Amino acid sequence: MAVCIAVIAKENYPLYIRCVPVQNELKFHYTVHTSLDVVEEKISAVGKSIGDQRELYLGLLYPTEDYKVYGYVTNTKVKFVIVVDSSNTSLRDNEIRSMFRKLHNSFTDVMCNPFHIPGDTIKSK
Repeated sequence: MAVCIAVIAKENYPLYIRCVPVQNELKFHYTVHTSLDVVEEKISAVGKSIGDQRELYLGLLYPTEDYKVYGYVTNTKVKFVIVVDSSNTSLRDNEIRSMFRKLHNSFTDVMCNPFHIPGDTIKSK
């Protein structure tokens, strides 16, 4: 199960961060922001590759003792980060991709909302 989901803007400020155990929210903010360095490394590595076929799903960014951090980047350089509990070994890569696709579709719906101001934080009800 995902314990933290974050949407990070092109300029690396958070648009949306939601964590399940509210007591560890600061820890997850730190985890998400440290993962941005790995995301930038992977994006620059893809840009240098021959053919430059861009894969939106970045895969496992880094594992920790308790969590695994996965990344995804859109064509507009908006980054999605999902932190998953590492005790959940039944979660496969294609399920993580599916989670990112659903998150990307939801983000697209929010951006298409005429009442949403681009660059503002995303509020969930």
